[in-house]
Formats: sequence, structure tokens, C-alpha cells
Amino acid sequence: MRYYPVFLDLKNKKAVVVGGGNVAERKARTLIKAGASVVIISPALTGSLGKLKEKGRLVHINRAYKKGDLKGAFIVIAGTSSPQINSRVARDAKSLVNVIDMPSEGNFIAPSIVKRGPLTIAVSTEGASPAISKAIRKELEKLYGTEFADFLRFAESVRRKALIKIPDPEKREKFLKSLAAEGVFNALRNKGSRAVSGKISALLERGARE
Repeated sequence: MRYYPVFLDLKNKKAVVVGGGNVAERKARTLIKAGASVVIISPALTGSLGKLKEKGRLVHINRAYKKGDLKGAFIVIAGTSSPQINSRVARDAKSLVNVIDMPSEGNFIAPSIVKRGPLTIAVSTEGASPAISKAIRKELEKLYGTEFADFLRFAESVRRKALIKIPDPEKREKFLKSLAAEGVFNALRNKGSRAVSGKISALLERGARE
């Protein structure tokens, strides 16, 4: 295994994105969603990045990259159209750095992601084929639809209730494991989260009485 898979807590961490094009925009949006404090260094921005700037969602340094711009950065994305500038950013970085289209120059790569509420599925081919990563991600998007986001939020609340309502540890463990049964997943896809949630709520009440 070439890369160690990990999920980072970026809340309020400084993230520097060098570049203001479409690729840099996708990276910046993901960082913003993760709660990072995003700084973009670029003489130009896409229209969408400009709107995020106007809303105060990011800080824009309106010029080309120069040495010292990465000070205090927890994570860095080199996403310009210039391989030379991207290489300079990678050399200057003292933290986590990803170089778009040149993963070997950085020290981490960003996976293809399927996001369904609390569920995050990350797919990586370790840089061997981003196209295959994307294709697998699309398959997973079909397999795990939005019903899983609703069900996971429900499962979280059910777990808290089970800790109170089912005092017997063995019975409680059996009930909680049943939430991840293959039949539950199939029912989610065929009947939707509301039908499955209703059935599980009934099982919880029955388990609490036994």
C-alpha cells in the first residue's frame, strides 16, 4: 500500500490553494465544505470562486504565487496550469501538499468521493488511473443513493435510544448489528428509508419490552 488512507479534520485549519481555475475551484469547494479557512492565490478566479469570495467564504490574494505564501498552511493544493509553478509550490510546502496532475510531486493524493450525508466513500487507484477511480465512484453513487443519507441520520438517533431502552448488552448489540444487515440495505434501495425506519423503530420498541 503506497498511501495511508485517512480522513482529516480541517475545521478552521488554513488551506492554501494556488490557482484559480476550474480544477482549483473544485478543490477549494471541497475544502470549504470540510470547514477549512481557504486562501486562494491567483491573479484570476472563476466566476464561482469570485462569488464565494464575495460571500466571505474564502480569502483571495490577487497575484501570482511567491515564496512565503504558504506560511501557516496546514494543507496546500498546487492547482495552476503551470507545471513549473506547481513544482515550486510542492518544494516550498512544509505541510500536506497535493499537486494536481502530478501526484508524485506532493505527499498526498485526493481520492474520488461519494458523499451521502454522514457516509463518505473514498476511492483511490494510488494515482494509477484517475479515470478508473471516477468510473468506480459513479458505480458506487448508483449503489448508495440518497436514501442512505436519511437512514444513517435515523440510525444515529436509534443507536442513542437503544443505549437507553435496551439495557441488556447482548440484546442491544444484536439489535444494533441488525441495522447493517444485507436485507436492510436491499429494503432501503427498494422501499426507501421511511419504510425501513418505521420497521426498525417498531423492532426497537419490541426489544425494549422484552
